Amino acid sequence: MQDRVEDETEEQKNVFGEPIGTCSDRPLTGYYRTGCCHTGADDLGMHTVCVEVTAEFLEFSASRGNDLSTPMPDFGFPGLEPGDRWCLCASRWLEALEAGKAPRVCLAATNAATLEVIDLEDLKRHALDLS
Repeated sequence: MQDRVEDETEEQKNVFGEPIGTCSDRPLTGYYRTGCCHTGADDLGMHTVCVEVTAEFLEFSASRGNDLSTPMPDFGFPGLEPGDRWCLCASRWLEALEAGKAPRVCLAATNAATLEVIDLEDLKRHALDLS
């Protein structure tokens, strides 16, 4: 299985068309837990946006039924704290944007597949890695 995932994710690019960067190794993120926001046919949530979570966003996400703060050891999930980076579902980020609660984005580690859901200009307005 791991070889298949590596084959599928090897060629994925970021929103600039460059090799996708690492989002986070601590906590280990990504749908495939590679540290990168890789995606594939089985990633129905499209976990492709590398974000730096804030307390405000974590509260927002919990209010929408997705508690990202509480550890879930059975699933290897440590729970997130403000400042952690995480591969977030594109639709959740867009929902947070519309509510004025969108976390900042690391574009170099955000998968180009995100652009199917979110405009690059919206991502750039929330970028951590643009001067």
